[in-house]
Amino acid sequence: MKINSKIYVAGHNGMVGSAIVRKLKNEGYTNIITRNHSQLDLKNANETQSFFEIEKPEYVFNAAAKVGGILANDNYSAEFIYDNLQIQNNIIHNSCCSGVKKLLFLGSSCIYPKLCKQPIKEEYFMNGELEKTNEAYAIAKIAGIKMCQSYNKQYDTNFISLMPTNLYGPGDNYDLENSHVFAAMIRKFHDAKMKIGNKYVTLWGTGSPYREFLHVDDLASASLFLMINYDDSEIINVGTGKDINIFDLANLIKDIVGYEGKIVFDNSKPDGTPKKLLDVSKIHNLGWSHTIDIEEGIKKTYNNYISS
Repeated sequence: MKINSKIYVAGHNGMVGSAIVRKLKNEGYTNIITRNHSQLDLKNANETQSFFEIEKPEYVFNAAAKVGGILANDNYSAEFIYDNLQIQNNIIHNSCCSGVKKLLFLGSSCIYPKLCKQPIKEEYFMNGELEKTNEAYAIAKIAGIKMCQSYNKQYDTNFISLMPTNLYGPGDNYDLENSHVFAAMIRKFHDAKMKIGNKYVTLWGTGSPYREFLHVDDLASASLFLMINYDDSEIINVGTGKDINIFDLANLIKDIVGYEGKIVFDNSKPDGTPKKLLDVSKIHNLGWSHTIDIEEGIKKTYNNYISS
């Protein structure tokens, strides 16, 4: 991929897409194509086809997706499976038809079985039952992976699939009904801190599950690295290789935000998968590893939240 290669970043307004655009610009790439939803509805096959026929991008980063936390995934499962299938079908198919040199498809660690052996190796893909609360989203992402592999096999395309772990950072969604756990905690602790007399913050679940968290700028770095250095149809994990339980994460965020009240866990709410830690030896062996640790990442994310 050359500095002046024509690069399309789908979903550039989202947390991941905006991080990829920042990374590309910081590295000196000069020919980046983006489209707002009002300019291009990626769920619309005709619009997407016309865009690819006219613009003819050489490289595609597919960061466009409908995403959300446990509540959103569970309540809007039909939208999650329909929207994501439509978006990725249109992008992948038209990338093939228009002669895109390489496409990077962003999957998710939720594609792995709920009770997966830890740490999760790429070879565990599709060998067990999915977590029910995000099954619709996971199935859409699985379809995207299989679509990339099928097009590579039949049409000799170069479509790669990344499986990032749980993400956080600038551009995250802090709406309490649709956010992921990390953003929800920052919002809840900050709101409680700003309200005098708010003596406790309630969080979902028991606090016992373990999660791995990757700063979105590290994912952007990995995405560019793999676009340049990885050409295999097999999926590849992107993460830190380190996890933290939700109880400890909550206390860490609480301290960094500066909230002095108590934390109450509502164990009537679902925990989701008990443990989810990716084996990242494959990407490490290629020469990439994360650079932002969890404490530094929380500080950066909170500073971005209060200044935005």
